[in-house]
Amino acid sequence: MHSSSGILIRAPREKIFATVSQLLRWPEFLPHYQFVREMSGETTLGTGWQGLHMSALGGWFPVSWKAGFRTDPSTLELHFQHIAAFTKGMRVVWTLTSVQEGTQVEILHDLKFRIPGLGWLMEPILQHGFIEPVATKTLATFKRLLEAQP
Repeated sequence: MHSSSGILIRAPREKIFATVSQLLRWPEFLPHYQFVREMSGETTLGTGWQGLHMSALGGWFPVSWKAGFRTDPSTLELHFQHIAAFTKGMRVVWTLTSVQEGTQVEILHDLKFRIPGLGWLMEPILQHGFIEPVATKTLATFKRLLEAQP
């Protein structure tokens, strides 16, 4: 499953990156996020990854997941690797591209459901019931927040 959600935000990409990369503050910024908690210990992903336990309301039901998170300041990208729950193995990348009107923000999700034979069923449920609704709300809320700032 490959999914992409995007939005144009009328703000410089550096300003957007500085805000969206503050994961532990997402519940302050995003009303649909119930919590983002740092997990103690190393993730299985190695050095440079921060372990997070996250929960959001979106789509058909509230969800929670665990992910490794890292930023790439040289490209202004956010990277996630889901390490537990139904979306285990999913890779997520936020890209910020400068355009004339501001910044195009894209969230790319890639998932191959880990239980053979169930991907055909689970991938569309996860995509339409969780991934896209949460991503769409997240992008729209960050757009309102960032465009309201001077």
